[in-house]
Amino acid sequence: MSNRMKDFSWVGSQANFIDKPNILQLNQIVVGRYGGNSDAGQYKNEDGCLVWVNEKEDWEFTILLDAHSSSESAEIILELFAKESSQLRHLFSLQTTQQTFKRVEEKILTMFQSKEFIRDCQNCKGETACLIVLRKDKYVWWFSVGDCVIYLFHEELATLGQYQLNQRQFYQWIGKVNTFEKDVPCYSVGIKELRKGENRIFLTTDGLIECPNEPYSNPINIYKSFITSQKDDSIIKLMLKNIIHNNVRDSTTIVSWKVNILKEATRPSD
Repeated sequence: MSNRMKDFSWVGSQANFIDKPNILQLNQIVVGRYGGNSDAGQYKNEDGCLVWVNEKEDWEFTILLDAHSSSESAEIILELFAKESSQLRHLFSLQTTQQTFKRVEEKILTMFQSKEFIRDCQNCKGETACLIVLRKDKYVWWFSVGDCVIYLFHEELATLGQYQLNQRQFYQWIGKVNTFEKDVPCYSVGIKELRKGENRIFLTTDGLIECPNEPYSNPINIYKSFITSQKDDSIIKLMLKNIIHNNVRDSTTIVSWKVNILKEATRPSD
């Protein structure tokens, strides 16, 4: 594996991290995983994630999954993207960012609506929320089914009270219950221009934001956690320690990284 490209794929059935928080650094990306407290009744972890990084072509691609009933639905999504990896990477490398986002969305819809994938979903146990994020140039694109969350932290946006990019959608899943098997599939897609300077992209499953006593239910508390001199991995480790202290049962998976943008961002004409 070259130092310019990092690939990572994991699902909670492989390693559940119950009572054992784990921090993993992949180039500039930090992955935090915690399976939940056994004292609170947790006994399995059905989260999953995928991370691809290509520094040379200046993009990051990640998938965050929060399954229930079993991890099978998360596993078949990761298998699907592994199978389509070469075609997706080709799209990430297209000359214009606009073309990349358009073609990636079309490709993912084709993948999720294929007869083979729908059949795999019908035969699996349980279903999963799925958040897909691609950052290229000074833009971040996301494709969301369900209730995983993507935040964008930047001081200019924080001043205006903007932290969260997508809206959590309940009763949306991929798996045994499958939005892509309906007459009209339900999902959300968005693109956000990154601001000049330091931007932090932060993805999380709901274990972090639905933890007892709600230490991170308000995104401003997540944002403020990073306004320290500590390294990112130490900050995310402290977040996991905090939810452990609050006796969280649900599993939590976090994917976070910084992007420094040198280009000017859009501003009002007056």
